[in-house]
Amino acid sequence: MTALASTATTDAGRSTGPLLEVDGLSVQFGEQAVLRTISIAIPAGQTLVIVGESGCGKTVLLKTLIGLVKPTAGDVRFEGQSISRLSERALAHLRTRYGFVFQGAALFDSLSIFENIAFPLREHTRLPESEIRSIVDELLAEVGLPRSAAAKKPVQISGGMRKRAGLARALALDPPVVLYDEPTTGLDPIMSDVINELILRVRARSGVTSVVVTHDMNTARKVGDRIIMLYPLFRLGAATSQIVFEGTPAELDRCSDPRISQFVEGRAGARLTELRDEQERAGFPDTGSADDEAPHEADSP
Repeated sequence: MTALASTATTDAGRSTGPLLEVDGLSVQFGEQAVLRTISIAIPAGQTLVIVGESGCGKTVLLKTLIGLVKPTAGDVRFEGQSISRLSERALAHLRTRYGFVFQGAALFDSLSIFENIAFPLREHTRLPESEIRSIVDELLAEVGLPRSAAAKKPVQISGGMRKRAGLARALALDPPVVLYDEPTTGLDPIMSDVINELILRVRARSGVTSVVVTHDMNTARKVGDRIIMLYPLFRLGAATSQIVFEGTPAELDRCSDPRISQFVEGRAGARLTELRDEQERAGFPDTGSADDEAPHEADSP
């Protein structure tokens, strides 16, 4: 298995390359290295799922794809164009070609669900209000929200409805790429599968390219064409690749690497003892507080 997917080719034989490409990417915050020499290529229309335990840098990697986190080294390219070399104005324009579904939906509390979904249309287009209303109505129906939800504030609807409203907003500008950060976190199994079905529908409707960060192995197996697993740098040797698996969901289930099978099967194994030792080395004595694990539990500082 290779970290770089093969490039696409036109009828004329000209290489078009992947839609998204991460090339030798490293990210470090002060003394803390989070990502190291990551290389991934994502062809148009593929759904890539990124899995791994907390603290391995999944969300940081997702944010580099949209320019919210700048690489310490390496590059991110969209359609062959380096994101890091873009001006702020050009980067802002590029971001309109991405939809981003945030972990907590990130809806504006003071706006209604209708206004949240309409926000990118009002911000980035000059469409008449009648057309904006029509688009929002279509998006509400697409994500399975009733029209009655449009007038409500985020606090007045359930977590699952907020997730769907966040997806509707991400799709408002009809982006070719959609990024999902833990799309099923906090949801019951049935609502989680509703979100999985919506991810599949989004891909099917227009060949959207998707990148999904998740801990949920049901989501990974159901929506992923390809899965990569990252491993925390503090548990790896200096010369070891941070991508410890890359392949299909079926290949993931057959993988015999104990690091991977432990994560896939949700087995703690010796991790409790390892966590204690890691905390002691980092200067966090075991006081019984849940906050002791914070340095390793966050995907981003």
